[in-house]
Amino acid sequence: MKVLVVGGGGREHALCWRLAQDPAVTRVLAAPGNAGIAQVAECFPDVRADDLDQVVDLVERRDVELTVVGPEVPLVAGLADALRKRGRNVFGPSAAGARIEGSKAFAKEIMARRGIPTARSGAFDDVGRAVAFVDELGGAAVVKADGLAAGKGVVVASDRGTAAMAIEDCLVAGAYGDAGRTVVVEEVLEGPEVSIFAVTDGKGSCVLLDSAQDHKRVGDGDTGPNTGGMGCYSPVPFLDQDTATWVLDNVLTQVVDELRPYRGVLYAGLMLTPDGPKVLEFNCRFGDPETQVLLPRMPYGFGTLLHACATGRLAYEAGHAGFDDGAAVTVVIASGGYPGAYGIGFPIHGLEAAEAIEGVTVFHAGTARDDEGRFLTAGGRVLSVTGVGADLAEARARAYQGVDGIHFDGAHHRTDIAAHAVEGARA
Repeated sequence: MKVLVVGGGGREHALCWRLAQDPAVTRVLAAPGNAGIAQVAECFPDVRADDLDQVVDLVERRDVELTVVGPEVPLVAGLADALRKRGRNVFGPSAAGARIEGSKAFAKEIMARRGIPTARSGAFDDVGRAVAFVDELGGAAVVKADGLAAGKGVVVASDRGTAAMAIEDCLVAGAYGDAGRTVVVEEVLEGPEVSIFAVTDGKGSCVLLDSAQDHKRVGDGDTGPNTGGMGCYSPVPFLDQDTATWVLDNVLTQVVDELRPYRGVLYAGLMLTPDGPKVLEFNCRFGDPETQVLLPRMPYGFGTLLHACATGRLAYEAGHAGFDDGAAVTVVIASGGYPGAYGIGFPIHGLEAAEAIEGVTVFHAGTARDDEGRFLTAGGRVLSVTGVGADLAEARARAYQGVDGIHFDGAHHRTDIAAHAVEGARA
């Protein structure tokens, strides 16, 4: 089976890496890919992930049997629809299904119809009405750009002034462009966050994968601005199986039924509040960096599993959704200045030594190669260093051992990824 992975980040490197190990997969292609992905797949750097015509043309020219879409933007734009019209198998929802991530207001409507627990909220395109709702909530509020903002369109405001400023940034200043023409204002919930993943085939089968916890803020102790994700771990030790099953039955399956036929992955970001799990958001694709901790623990039939989802045969291949025992932790190494302005083109040192450590895999996100074959920085999030171990403590130690050996000008990373989870497990 010839598989194309659309995208060029750390998530897509993990997807290509795992697919290349599946005996059912004969060839892996990536568009555009990156320097790390090129080690395990044939890359097409001139094919942009968000250029639907280019991707469709590549699939047709190379007679791709399964297309796996990594990022959310091409899904929301209708890439899966365009490919299916040509009879091609796609792991990823239609544009209609991808609205569950593409519009937070739409997701709230789905949750209201299906009785899915979530924060009290309102959607607004007027500053005055939005701020009035903040007052109803008591001043503290979460302000979200309605559309796609690369994981950065959320402000958790502890007071009215901060909330009002975030609302004005969206609706007046246009900080997030079209994505911020509507804002969703929510009450602030309390509790630990967790992401729960499932795959589905559009025919009624919905199979639980596993849980992960992302670290969004750029700084230790969850300080500083939000990013696309600075690290992650899996599984989440404080999530019991009963709660995970409840989320599958009462949240994920409900959304899949509402959006049927939905083919691909759906994951819910939840907060485990004193009143029970409440949904913060939905995503229509694998997370980044969550994928970098899920796939190292998945079996080698990953391509078979995704193909079953794309072709409506998940009920026959659900056994490939199992996970190995143990745990995984990934730590993102970012460019200096990220998530703000940053430079690129700095040589990366220590990759081979890091990858030689037992249980460590380095996934490339923003990398390129120069004429001499050296790896260079080429993005904000540069690398995801993943450690796998018998438990979170061992996985974390291995990940940071790998991180400590990698260097480039301006490199920075968080030092506390999975720290609380490890401490909790020891208590």
